[in-house]
Amino acid sequence: MNKTLKKVLIVVGILAVIVCICIGLSSRKIEDFSAKYADADLTEEIEGMERVGAYTGYINEHAKDAYPQENVEVSLFDYQSTGEVHKESVASRDGVFTGTGSEITWNVNVKAAGMYQIDIDYYIPESRGVPAERTVLVNGEIPFEDARNISFTRMWMDGGEKKIDNQGNEIRPRQVEYFDWQSAFFRDDMGFVAEPYVFYFEKGDNTLTFVADNEPMILSRVELCGVKETPSYEQYIANNQGSEGTEAAKTYLEVVQGEDSTLRSESSLYAKYDRSSPTTVPNSVTTTVLNYVGGEAWRASGQWIEWNFEVPEDGYYNITVKARQNYARGSVSNRSVLIDGQIPFKEMEEISFGYSNDWDCITLSDGDGNPYKFYLTKGTHNIRLEATLGGMGAILEEMEDSTYRLNQIYRRILVYTGARPDVYRDYHIDTTYPEIMKAMDLEAKRLYKIVDDMVAYSGQKADNIATAQTIAQQLERFIEKPQKITTEFVTFKDNITSLGTASLKMSETKLDVDYLVISGTDAKVKKDKANFFTKAGHEIKSFIASFFVDYNSVGDVYDENSSDKVVKVWVLTGRDQGTILKSMVDDDFTPNSGVKVNVEIVDPGALLNAVLAGRGPNVVLSVGADQPVNYALRGAAEDITQFDGWEEVLSHYSESSYEQYRLDGHIYGIPETQGFNVMFYRKDVLEELGLETPQTWKELIEMLPTIQGNNLSIGIPTAAGSSGAAAASTSIMSNVPDLSMYFSLLYQYGGDMYNEAGTKTTVNTEAGVKAFDDYVRYFNDYGIPTIYDFVSRFRAGEMPIGVAPYSTYNTLMVSAPEIRGLWDFTLIPGTERVDANGKKYIDRSDFITGSATMMIATEDEELRQNSWEFMKWWANADTQVRFGREIEALLGSSARYATANRDAFENLSWSADDIKVLSEQWDNTVGIREVPGGYFTGRHISNAIRKVINEKVDSRETIIDYSILIDEEIKKKRIEFGMPVE
Repeated sequence: MNKTLKKVLIVVGILAVIVCICIGLSSRKIEDFSAKYADADLTEEIEGMERVGAYTGYINEHAKDAYPQENVEVSLFDYQSTGEVHKESVASRDGVFTGTGSEITWNVNVKAAGMYQIDIDYYIPESRGVPAERTVLVNGEIPFEDARNISFTRMWMDGGEKKIDNQGNEIRPRQVEYFDWQSAFFRDDMGFVAEPYVFYFEKGDNTLTFVADNEPMILSRVELCGVKETPSYEQYIANNQGSEGTEAAKTYLEVVQGEDSTLRSESSLYAKYDRSSPTTVPNSVTTTVLNYVGGEAWRASGQWIEWNFEVPEDGYYNITVKARQNYARGSVSNRSVLIDGQIPFKEMEEISFGYSNDWDCITLSDGDGNPYKFYLTKGTHNIRLEATLGGMGAILEEMEDSTYRLNQIYRRILVYTGARPDVYRDYHIDTTYPEIMKAMDLEAKRLYKIVDDMVAYSGQKADNIATAQTIAQQLERFIEKPQKITTEFVTFKDNITSLGTASLKMSETKLDVDYLVISGTDAKVKKDKANFFTKAGHEIKSFIASFFVDYNSVGDVYDENSSDKVVKVWVLTGRDQGTILKSMVDDDFTPNSGVKVNVEIVDPGALLNAVLAGRGPNVVLSVGADQPVNYALRGAAEDITQFDGWEEVLSHYSESSYEQYRLDGHIYGIPETQGFNVMFYRKDVLEELGLETPQTWKELIEMLPTIQGNNLSIGIPTAAGSSGAAAASTSIMSNVPDLSMYFSLLYQYGGDMYNEAGTKTTVNTEAGVKAFDDYVRYFNDYGIPTIYDFVSRFRAGEMPIGVAPYSTYNTLMVSAPEIRGLWDFTLIPGTERVDANGKKYIDRSDFITGSATMMIATEDEELRQNSWEFMKWWANADTQVRFGREIEALLGSSARYATANRDAFENLSWSADDIKVLSEQWDNTVGIREVPGGYFTGRHISNAIRKVINEKVDSRETIIDYSILIDEEIKKKRIEFGMPVE
């Protein structure tokens, strides 16, 4: 046998083995765990592990109560109230206006005791543009925790026709709010409970109270409704007997493009463009064409998009949706279908779209493939697709509850063993805490059932649900060999975190819609499906176009060498931010001002070289807080106080926000974003420990023995590195120290960073030395960790108190749904001081920093004035609000825009209570001036802190020694720039 034939046979043999393995894996039966929990009572609660106040528990408490069918209308204008409540007429209806922070109570007489849904007609007037939130009280009590902050959506629409830029690309119109009456039930915002909430009312007199947590709302109807079943398809057809219609109706066909939606629940659900598929309609490989709707932004339960359509006469019609769900392999995205505001029959409560890389044309049909017939009268109708979790909701609720109980188990063991147990010691956990072993056994069974339920629902075992199986198997090992608890304790915590993350990912129900088809029962609907040849042709055209089309250009691109003075703006953050900014410039700034703008997305490291080479921008966004003054020292930044209207622009910002951009009476930047610390705390853990939220550092230190005595800890920012960074979960120090807490202490103690002239540091004064000494003592004497992952520890209850940037709020809201309602944030601890009148007060000074918008120096006066016009527009509250909403819609609430504009901040998606706390802390913020050589200050303070923590040297001598080095560098730089040194 020659060598060539031998090689061919070997290759064929290997391929055959691979094919056999793949066939074997694909045909492998999905494991069934039902035997593990068949005889178990999964509703049993273990004392200390149960979740109090959940809706499921509330329903179980009222399991034997009736569900009356009669509706009870509330006498709307017979109410008692506090706050801003009054009668008001709007859009042809009389109603009751309820302002933010108000409470309104009605007496409701109920003939039959039982469970009722609450249905309202509401109108949200122009305000901050965020959803309204209401808390429900029945007979003076909140029935369950999820009855707090129930959300009611606004309505949005296109503010005009789409435009075409000078590159031939379509630009979507800006989103404007549409004001009208809406009807809605009080229901679960997370979507875990598909049906509206039910509330128990006694027979006779009851009170019903709405607390306005967020945004004003006008009510025209409040009604207690009996729970009624949506009719089945068979009942729907029986109730809508009509003629089949004429031949024209039977063959009627209308295509409604997804991008032409008329209304939507959020401003982020606007038209988008896709050039990845040859079947997207319309299609272009050379220009941007708006051709679908949905995407990443359409991911949360309750979000909806609505389209109008017409039918020529009464009769039956079919509905086809061309959609794509290529976001979650092994999962489905669900939508409810509403026609003219109502779900026509039960089967429309949940339409599932499975995973597919390309578009699918799905005709709404029964299990046998028979299209559903929708009876429609002649004229205009609307169809709404609303995101829902459907059958997944109950499973995900179980996962969330399981994550909570697992954290409770983890924390109970943590109190006994510490975060890193001695693997060579037998803690006898099985005999010391038998209830924990019982809870582990029960939770393992629950997790196995969750796995089985999810597999039964989706038809396959997705990666996300595999985490539940991993923890169940780990719990079984713990039960079989309790000594493994200590050896696997760290991985146990990591697995719990992974389960919470998996639950979050699975709750996202993303979907794209290309178009909908309304067709007569005899019409032939073309099913767009790409084949090999159409895909190949599309890729070839795209490849050829890539040689001629600049896909990186954003919006209108102008010739900078023309007679028009074109402002070049550099964005240093990312393409998403640049794209949103350019679309705002093209549809708002340039049409209204006449100033042309080119937006470029550039790496921050390129700025200095470009400016030195004379090829830099005119305006640069999102530069670091230290940059404006450093560029100004070298004559490369413009002083904004030379321009008209600079005082009005800065009046919308806190003085502390632009303190870093000052130098010798000049200001070289406008604040863009900002960040400061607040104190997060776990309400449930503090309550268990019998502790109150600390107001001062002294109170916090007095709490430490109780917290640390339970093997818990607190967190404060540390020079060891950013506690929120990924590296913080390891023993490796981050290169970016977080000195914010030291700076805050320095100012709380009455100190300052530099003298008035900025020629020397004052950290070596008595106030500076005391602040430094107390700061390092928190780590050396009180054992506060220097390296930690705050979000993970806070989520597990291991760190019930932590000082962290307020943006951590968004991370926790998104990544830790299992502890919602169990935590909050407040002002950072302060220092008790005495004012000039001898009155005691708490100084809560808090260091603030951020990024800025800076104008690069130019000799061209017209270009300078055009750049200033752009900066004024960009700093405007309306512009900042729009940018903030769009970036949050695109990247998610964890990326909420931290605008420095105080007016804009109050119009972003914060609740009224959150705004109140953040505004109060903001009022106490302090900024630190940037001085020549100031880069040495933070560097050497970090060195001093690390030296004291690591080498345990004297703190006073250390900070004084390093202050000498700081002063030497400041003097050196001031001499270099020709500035006085005394």
